Order: sequence, then C-alpha cells, then structure tokens
Amino acid sequence: MFEISDTLQFSKNRLQNPDRLYFDLFNTILIQELQTHITVNDGIVKTIRVGQFKEDTVRIVFDLDLITGYREFFLENPSRFVIDIYGKQREKTVAEENADLAKRRIIIDPGHGGHDPGAVGPGGLYEKDIVLDIALKVQDLLKGNPLYDVYLTRRSDIFIPLEDRTAVANRKHADLFVSIHANASPRRQARGIETYLLNWTDDEEALRVAARENAISLKEMKAVQRKMDVVQTITDDLMRQNKRDESIKLAHYIQRSLVSSLNTCNDLGVKQALFYVLFGAKMPSVLVEVSFISNPEEEMLLSKESYRSKVAEAIVEGIKQYFSSVPAFQRITSRENIFYSG
Repeated sequence: MFEISDTLQFSKNRLQNPDRLYFDLFNTILIQELQTHITVNDGIVKTIRVGQFKEDTVRIVFDLDLITGYREFFLENPSRFVIDIYGKQREKTVAEENADLAKRRIIIDPGHGGHDPGAVGPGGLYEKDIVLDIALKVQDLLKGNPLYDVYLTRRSDIFIPLEDRTAVANRKHADLFVSIHANASPRRQARGIETYLLNWTDDEEALRVAARENAISLKEMKAVQRKMDVVQTITDDLMRQNKRDESIKLAHYIQRSLVSSLNTCNDLGVKQALFYVLFGAKMPSVLVEVSFISNPEEEMLLSKESYRSKVAEAIVEGIKQYFSSVPAFQRITSRENIFYSG
C-alpha cells in the first residue's frame, strides 16, 4: 500500500527470467524516508524495490516467487494505491496440516483506535474504547476452547490502517474475520444492531454507514463505487472459494445471536456495503455494528460492563454456530483452497 497526494496515473508490466512485476507511477516523486528495498520471502513475493526511475516517475518492482494473480485499486482519505498479490503458500508437512486443521483460527478486529476515536456518543463515550473492550471479552470467551486460536488486530488504544487489518488475518491464515464497531447516525432516535458483509450496494443508509467507517464523506463513498471496477473487484474478492456465501452465513448467525440475546434491541438485519476494512480478506468476513452509540439510551447500555459482556457472548455464540454448521470436510477443503491455492 502506497499513500499518494494526488490523482495517480500508472502503467504496469510483468517480466520473466526472473519473474517480476513492476508499476511505473507517473508525475510522482519518492519521499526520502520511504524504505526502498524490503525483503519479504513469504513464498509469494521475494523482495519489493522502490526507486525514482525517472525525474517524474517512481518504479515499484516486486520480485516474485510463485503467484496466482494480482490486482490494484485505490482507496480514499487518505489517497492510497493498493497492490494485492496472491499466490500459493509453501506446502506444509502432514503433521503441520493435521495440527493446523484441528483448530479454527479467528481474527477479531476492534474498530478504530489511537487518533481515530470512531463515533462519539452524546455523553462522550468513544467507539474505539467500547469495541476494544468487547473484542477482548470475545477473545477471553473463545480462547477457553482448545479448538480455537484467537487473535486481535489490536489489544490497546493504537491506530491500525484499515487495509492492514485484513492483512493480519491473511498472514495468520484465518478461518474467519469479525470486525466490531458501534453505529452512529445524525438521527438520535436511530437504534439497533446490524451485521454487514462486503459487497456493492445502492442502499443509502448502508452507504452512509460504510462512509463513516471508511472515514470518508457519503459523496466520496458514492464516488468510490462509481470509480471501482465493481465486477472485477467483487468477483475476485468475494466469489473466490465461495467466500461470499460463507460470509452471508456467518453474518446471519452473528446477527441472530445478538438479536436473540439482547431481546430489547431493534433487528436491522444483515446488509452489504463496501467497507475498506473487509477488502482483501481471503476468508469469510463480516462487520458488526453492535448498537448506536449516538442514541443516548444505547450509549448508556454500551457504557455498562454487563451489556458489553452480553454482546461479546452473543458474538461468540454466533461464531460457534457458524462453525457447527460447516461440516469438517468442508472446513478442511475451504482452508486448503483459500490458503494454498490463492
């Protein structure tokens, strides 16, 4: 991922012997602080080299090992140029496979953090603090089960870029990714719980929620959808290995569990939108809006330890129900397809 300060024009090419992929970024100057040679050696990319190829052109070169494809796209606020390269990981031994497949690897992502507080309630409650506490409770509940390996994208009040969060899940070869957030609306009476998966939408309210979580305006959110090659991006990012179908299933289990456990809440259902934090995930992934922090009554609920514990328990129950619904052979096949075939 590369931050850019203006509209970017570029060209790309792939060369053989040795196998490498390069991008030329036109009308671009390389800042001095940028690291120009990065060793990766993950079985997909060997090294990344960045240099001022010409006076007004920066060249990014990926020395490749074994890849199955790549794509590039833009994100807004700040403007970023993202290059996603995917491929085959190294083959594992039988012992490693058996140990790996015996457990379900779960990534829990507390939204926002650090200088990004997320939504702020009328009473001064910060979304970043609430969702971190819920995520820690989810981890505590799940890690008591020997069948689960659970990781958090952050365990303290730090800022992590949105695209880095799913990158953590991909590096960990996770079975699923759950991003936890608290909702907000200019309508103070808005209340309830909703769960999202990644997809294109023309629903105005879903676009508004995605814009807020992506830290851009509604107008910019609509522009992102217009500029994005929807067919290519969504097909590549969602349909591979039936990820979209599994994300829908996971979203429904978590949503139903939350609604049934928090019986006073308003069920806003399962929806879809283009959330940056879900881009690039190679496993079933959802974003949960646990309550409206902008609603004074729900902010009061979120401030209570007992309510946050019930939210965490409900998310855990939804995750368990999802895994129980997937036959063991299907989980194994899914893990192999996603992580060893790209």
